[in-house]
Amino acid sequence: MSTGPGSGPGTAAPDTLTGRYRQAFRTGQMETAPVPPTRRRLAVVVVTLVLGAAVNAWALRIPAGDSMFYPATALLAAVWLTGAFASGPIRVGREPYRSGRPVASSILAASALAALFCLGALVVARIEPLRDPVDALLDHATVGNLALVALLTAVNGVAEECFHRGAVYSATSRIRPVLVTTVVYAAVTATAGIPLLVLAAVILGLVTAVQRRCTGGVLGPIITHVAWSMVMLFALGPILDAARV
Repeated sequence: MSTGPGSGPGTAAPDTLTGRYRQAFRTGQMETAPVPPTRRRLAVVVVTLVLGAAVNAWALRIPAGDSMFYPATALLAAVWLTGAFASGPIRVGREPYRSGRPVASSILAASALAALFCLGALVVARIEPLRDPVDALLDHATVGNLALVALLTAVNGVAEECFHRGAVYSATSRIRPVLVTTVVYAAVTATAGIPLLVLAAVILGLVTAVQRRCTGGVLGPIITHVAWSMVMLFALGPILDAARV
């Protein structure tokens, strides 16, 4: 990974966190030297998307308790990571107009997302057609090895961000990458056949794509994705159980 672009000498930026992010998004100054899209990058991205979508459709349809779930999800992470780094350089990024990495701001973003989804779970718990597919997915954590499921969830979060907000974003940097990467990410997620997972992908994909533009790299999206995933893995099931009693 490379460290990402700077903001240039003499850049005037607001002092507040939200102000810096708004300006970075509006001006695109953190992307002043984006990784240029090439035919090779585009070809790798397209091939990886086809393979990744197929593996995703298989892995997330495996019933809870089936030992194939673990190698399948490991393979999925391997596909995304291989495609990400085979496509070209992946930038790390930094806080807009600051020298540090986007750690605290990404944790704040993950916390906000987690709160939103936990509140949404209170509604979903009472709608059986929406709740049942989510329960089936969460059963992997309760029926199987929770530590291994958590590890694979985290690794897949890293891999997805390296590919979608790294390779795909760079490959589409000249054609509204925030919108394109969000749509592509949601389309791939849809292959699992879980409607609420697609909605989650749209919301998470949009937030992390905005982070990618504002920070110039994938570290912020990775932190947000992994932190949000961990909260969902450990908190969503108990919330759904409590809300439907």
